[in-house]
Amino acid sequence: MKPSAASSASPSPSGPLVGLRILDMSTVVAGPFAATLLADLGADVIKVELPGKGDPLRELAPHKNNVPLWWKVTNRNKKGITLDLRKPDGMALLARLLADRDVLIENFRSGTLDQWGITREWLQEINPRLTILRVTGFGQTGPYRDRPGFARIFEAMSGFTRMCGEEGGSPLHLGYPISDAIGGLFGAVGVLSALYRLKEDPTERGQEIDCSMTEAMLRTLDFLAIEYDQLGVVRTASGNRSQYAAPGNIYATGDGKWASIAASTQSIFVRLCAALELQSLLGDPRFADNPARVKNRDALDVIVGGAISKLTLAELRTKFEAHEVGFSPIYDAADIFADPHFIARETIVSVPDPELGNVRMQCVVPRFSETPGSVRSAGPSIGQHNDEIYAVLGLTPDEMARLRGIGII
Repeated sequence: MKPSAASSASPSPSGPLVGLRILDMSTVVAGPFAATLLADLGADVIKVELPGKGDPLRELAPHKNNVPLWWKVTNRNKKGITLDLRKPDGMALLARLLADRDVLIENFRSGTLDQWGITREWLQEINPRLTILRVTGFGQTGPYRDRPGFARIFEAMSGFTRMCGEEGGSPLHLGYPISDAIGGLFGAVGVLSALYRLKEDPTERGQEIDCSMTEAMLRTLDFLAIEYDQLGVVRTASGNRSQYAAPGNIYATGDGKWASIAASTQSIFVRLCAALELQSLLGDPRFADNPARVKNRDALDVIVGGAISKLTLAELRTKFEAHEVGFSPIYDAADIFADPHFIARETIVSVPDPELGNVRMQCVVPRFSETPGSVRSAGPSIGQHNDEIYAVLGLTPDEMARLRGIGII
């Protein structure tokens, strides 16, 4: 069914962060993702783009009728304006925008804003309690601070890429820049932590948050550093096998489908053996506990994989659900949209968009019992809210026309 035309008006924000005011000057994924996580929970976010082409994320696939789909999700729940803050008139408008904002999010290369005169001192002279989140590839200090950053670089330098791929094979990059999302998560946590400090002490000045994407990705790999420090072990790829529990792999079923299975504890392994009628494994010293199973996982995979290959995916699901064994078919996007659990929880929500009609995307995470967040709008078109936002600042239509004519907005 063809989607109906959507209104450009958005419902009022809802969620635990209603009242929080953010100016998002960041581009592409990580910084905007951090701002959107906060917008999902009710924050009022203004997204700033350069006049003309706007955020480079608009140019990245996928597109429909030249409308950027990735943009629609990464910048949802925001009001979009254009502003060239490199020019004096643009800086003057930026100062007015920041006067009542709580947070500024930016991801220019370290020192770029300082070169334009937008220093911390200038920002906090305007608004002393302004929290400034700076998202970069390598942080604000160190010999790599000036390097350009991309998700694949962060993933490669953190050790993550070396852990992906087949055992003994080439390292493998994922099909999605996961480090951008992870860096955004750490950035959002940093903002909330800084705001809590301000809440506890109304006399404190806002602080800068230095969020390094590479460090965020490395922090996510919890045991990587301590394992090398204490054991001298350099962890590398192991294909689809779990590196810390067995059996844990992707197995082919008898009807040509795939299932991901995790038996991370002894009790689950016992239930898995019952489900697959492999109780004899419980008396085998090679599989007595998880360390033994990890050591002998090649032999264990042959046995478990052989038993699974005799079952259809539906039969395997029935057996594993009856015995409470961790299991999932390997989903694609179509499977996600059709899954009854996701449908029941409204994990995929419909959002009005003036360019595409109703579009569907992921719900707000996490869910709050008393103050739930919501997806109110998809990412805005370039400068969609210029008239609204600049009118609130007191600009007349003639002033806006002049600034538009000289490329400021």
